[in-house]
Amino acid sequence: MRRREFITLMGVAAAWPVTAHAQQEGKVYRVGIFSTSARSKVWHLHQALIDSLRELGFVEGRNVIFENRFAEGKMERLAGIAAELVALRPDVIVAGPNTTVRAVSEASSTIPIVTTYSADPVASGFAASLARPGGNITGLTSDVTDQTYTLRLQLLKEINPITTHVAALWNPDAIKKSALQATEDAAERLGITVASHEARNIGDLESVFSSLSKGTSNGMVVFSDGLTYARRQDIVDFAARVRLPTIYGSRESVDDGGLISYAVSLVAIYRRTANFVAKILKGARPGDLPIELPTVLELVINLKTAKALGLVVPQSLLLRADEVID
Repeated sequence: MRRREFITLMGVAAAWPVTAHAQQEGKVYRVGIFSTSARSKVWHLHQALIDSLRELGFVEGRNVIFENRFAEGKMERLAGIAAELVALRPDVIVAGPNTTVRAVSEASSTIPIVTTYSADPVASGFAASLARPGGNITGLTSDVTDQTYTLRLQLLKEINPITTHVAALWNPDAIKKSALQATEDAAERLGITVASHEARNIGDLESVFSSLSKGTSNGMVVFSDGLTYARRQDIVDFAARVRLPTIYGSRESVDDGGLISYAVSLVAIYRRTANFVAKILKGARPGDLPIELPTVLELVINLKTAKALGLVVPQSLLLRADEVID
């Protein structure tokens, strides 16, 4: 496994179209930033976006106002927050995973929406194609290659060689079904049995915890979406309580005490999102801006958690890690 995995979108590597409209002199723009998580869980991502926009000439309090909104992991609040943001008539709204993007797009078909990490935006109905979205939505997708799902299972088995039964925690409303299929295909090749556990809301998540507490899984794969990201501390605490070695789809889960992650850098994604926002504020149409795939995946390992689980991390794995948390 390479230390970093690079994924390129064929045919859209060329420079974005140059807008014919200049930034309006003296105008103060309004940008909505909408996350499913609590402020404390995602503020570093919002800040990365705000800082990157400052570098591009959009300075808070001078020529841009940011409207930050947080759903606190309560998916039932998404529609109401989306309506609240749309009522402010912002120049652009930045939204996270599919559930958030869908809530905003249902509230407005005209306000430009920039996604930070939507899953399969074409199949989800957000765009006509990645190269030319065609509507009011553009940005970045969280889609990764099937090899990524294989690598996650390989990493989990490498750090815990006795792994035979893995629970896959995912939200079918936010994660494409082919991602689960790719995981199941990889598991079959590795001699691992995968059990699907769906969680669309907090209640579902509690039910999954109850089920896994009584089950036979000796490993878990957590697919990152708005819910699992927002409730990542709950998931990390549960995995520790039942001593379940787990690989996550976000490095923040490992920062919070999770065992291991192999995932895209969300900070890098939010920084890249700023380029889309700046283009739109300068007059570009979102439908003309190609949707981008993630470019870098990071391997992060928490040694303290490994020790608590009685696991010895192989030196070969430590050498491949992008970051090791002691």
